[in-house]
Amino acid sequence: MIVQAAQGELFHNDDTGGRILEIEKEIREARERNEEPERTGIYTTGVVSKLDGREITLFFTGLAHAGENLGAVLEKRDPELNPPIQMSDGLSHNSPKGFETLIAQCLVHGRRRFVELVNSFPREVRHVLTELGRVYRLDARVKRWGLSPEKRLWAHQKYSKPVMDALREWLDALTGEKRVEPNSTLGDAINYLLKRWEALTLFLRKPGAPLDNTLVERALKMVILNRKNAYYYRSRRGARVGDIFMSLI
Repeated sequence: MIVQAAQGELFHNDDTGGRILEIEKEIREARERNEEPERTGIYTTGVVSKLDGREITLFFTGLAHAGENLGAVLEKRDPELNPPIQMSDGLSHNSPKGFETLIAQCLVHGRRRFVELVNSFPREVRHVLTELGRVYRLDARVKRWGLSPEKRLWAHQKYSKPVMDALREWLDALTGEKRVEPNSTLGDAINYLLKRWEALTLFLRKPGAPLDNTLVERALKMVILNRKNAYYYRSRRGARVGDIFMSLI
């Protein structure tokens, strides 16, 4: 499955928390010896690869971050293939080191920052949500119509690009004309979008680039449900077996 997934045209990846008692014990014992472990966070990474219209979902539980686990998958990729699209949120540890990917970042994460401010800045938030809503409605129609990636790109370039260009100009004006305090919560939400604009708008330049990372977040719900019911893995081997079965399911 990993070899097949490695040949994908598009990868989604993200982390959620995990527990492996064997590793937690090793961390405790190291601290009792006054040694600070290099890593203490345990994660389950979800990687969803899209290949020829199919989706392959992989899970990895341990000390590695999402970018490192994606890198381990890409090690098995045919070097003759073009760089794939990689969709994730804005955290740096989601990017694989040593591999070229076309970086796309999640519009939902950017949108969420404005939703949280709706009571404090209702007018500004309403404008951002309205404009992003126009883009999402078009994408939903494109999916219903079953358009090819190339035709989807054409539709977004024709109808979504003017919306996104105008939104960027409006956001630039808010900060550039000092109508919003840069250090305020609204300024922080605006800067999040502007700083990542190229990655957030890859769907306007590359066929098949998604708008958000919802696909892998849905896949990770299985991990969260398993964690809720089973609480933890006893050992690294147990985690590996659990990852394999969840990937197969």
